[in-house]
Amino acid sequence: MDRLIITLDGPAGSGKSSVAWRLAKRLGVQFLDTGAMYRGLTAHCLDRGIDPASDATAVADLAPQTPMRFDWAADPPRLFVADHDITHRLRDDDVGAAVSELAAIPEVRKVMVQTQRRIAEHHPRLVTEGRDQGSVVFPGAHIKFYLDAHPTARARRRAEQTRQAGQPADEADVLLGIVDRDHKDTSRADSPLRCPSDARRIDTTDLSLDQVVDLLEQQARTQLADALGPPTTTDQRAALGGPNA
Repeated sequence: MDRLIITLDGPAGSGKSSVAWRLAKRLGVQFLDTGAMYRGLTAHCLDRGIDPASDATAVADLAPQTPMRFDWAADPPRLFVADHDITHRLRDDDVGAAVSELAAIPEVRKVMVQTQRRIAEHHPRLVTEGRDQGSVVFPGAHIKFYLDAHPTARARRRAEQTRQAGQPADEADVLLGIVDRDHKDTSRADSPLRCPSDARRIDTTDLSLDQVVDLLEQQARTQLADALGPPTTTDQRAALGGPNA
């Protein structure tokens, strides 16, 4: 099978990016972080003095003029926006506070969908994560997952992720932000967050990262045995930091 698309959708803090990256490594395919694309464009707008909350027209004008690419040689891939490596900005507070406003702009979503599909044409074996991958961008994906978790668990994970990046994080504030982001993502008119009818829904509230990746890998290999080939060996799993390490 030359083309293989596996989608992971879900709300903020459900672990999509971490799970998708590790799942892609285990399956020997590439990883597309679409959430990073929205954050990258948000950072690019803010750095140019454009506030997505108050100037949607300027954002809509800028989006189609802004080239965006991943450095696939890096692990995980690094994001370049307008030829600048903007990876270091993706988790900054100002970006997190503004990204949902940018993501709700229909013209932006149209550009992103086109860009993501174009990436898939050049990298046709992908695990791709986001909020509309299985429902809008790749409705014909070979297998779809939807990750979810209780908001408090998602807030705890996001706060810990922020602290590990060397930045302070108040879990209560993070929780308020997640609840607000959930409302915006599920209520927007264009490509709202939803679980595709043919997706496998996984509640990650009480599961560790490795347990989630194990579960998804098992399900993906069961369904796509011929396309994926044999499982990773113990030595390979150890090199990836998996549960057999």
